[in-house]
Amino acid sequence: MIRFLIKKSFFDTWDNLFSLILINLGFIFCLGITALIAFTTRASPGAVTILLTIPGIFLSHIYAGTISILLHKFSEFKSFSFALVKNGFLKTWKASLILASINSLMIIIFTFGFPFYLSMGNIIGIVGAGIIFWFSLFWFLSCQYFYPVLFKLEGGIYLSLKKSILLTIDNPLFSIFIFLHSAVVLMLSMITVLIMPGLSAILLLHQDAVKLRLYKYDWLEKNPGENRNKIPWDLLIQDDRDQLGTRSLKGMIFPWKN
Repeated sequence: MIRFLIKKSFFDTWDNLFSLILINLGFIFCLGITALIAFTTRASPGAVTILLTIPGIFLSHIYAGTISILLHKFSEFKSFSFALVKNGFLKTWKASLILASINSLMIIIFTFGFPFYLSMGNIIGIVGAGIIFWFSLFWFLSCQYFYPVLFKLEGGIYLSLKKSILLTIDNPLFSIFIFLHSAVVLMLSMITVLIMPGLSAILLLHQDAVKLRLYKYDWLEKNPGENRNKIPWDLLIQDDRDQLGTRSLKGMIFPWKN
């Protein structure tokens, strides 16, 4: 399934590249505002700078939630229109504010709490720093699933947060893989200053990851008592494989060899 997820994420990005570039321009604007605030307050204490960048964090979350409705359509192989953006905003703005609030708090705790405990230089400091590190990592792994769950499972804010956390607990290695895959896409995006594939491609990856992973739970619900370690992934992803087609990276570069 992992191999197919990589392939689907790549071709979903390729097929919608122009739209993703337009979406990325919005992310660049949001990040630009955040960076501008940080630059203009560089002479201020660190705490002041962090607090002043929080509005940019909120703006980025609201934007990410709003455009997630388009990424959801891309992942589902469905037609889309930028007119859907309004619906995306109405569906996610409250959830985005809550998520941005929690993430801002987590960033503040990690930025100041982690180095504080490390500076103690004793066992209490090591334990405190470890708790902050692992809790922060777990939280941000869970955040990967939030917007896809919000759209795909049609739940409320609390239910989406709960299911995102449960997905992380039940799929720790998969969650870490998505996190590392996202980091690779981000590093590659730095070459083009986040224009492509960009943050939109990362959020699309998260949509694809949740879409495919949920097949596991649909199958377990229909087949109670079956071995959770023997999921028939080839069967479950067959429809997506058929819709994606038999394309390959080699075929894109050397189409005459197909």
